[in-house]
Amino acid sequence: MASTREVRTLPADELDALFSAVQRMGTQAAVAKELGVSSSTVSQALKGYYVGDVDALAKRIRGALMNESVRCPVMGDITTKHCLDFQARPLVFTNPTRVRLHRACKTCQHRKTAKGAAE
Repeated sequence: MASTREVRTLPADELDALFSAVQRMGTQAAVAKELGVSSSTVSQALKGYYVGDVDALAKRIRGALMNESVRCPVMGDITTKHCLDFQARPLVFTNPTRVRLHRACKTCQHRKTAKGAAE
């Protein structure tokens, strides 16, 4: 069954950073591990036919490979990759930091699903 999702390419700066990282690290798998995504995601993004969340992948690349950071109300200055990682973690009531993150992320401008989230 063919995918009906729109294929979008990464912005030029993020694509260049991804290519450079693969050359520097030697393998797509190493870059994927650094980004916290699958090696197939890196492969598809490099070939220009990734159908996943291109914006989130671009944020991961900017955070992990281009040292972009955001101001987290709980953690302070963190990379955009760490911001996305914290958002993906489940709520655990036995960890007070995770509870604070869960509450703060609901209204944070950097939230992945927030309307008009900062780019």
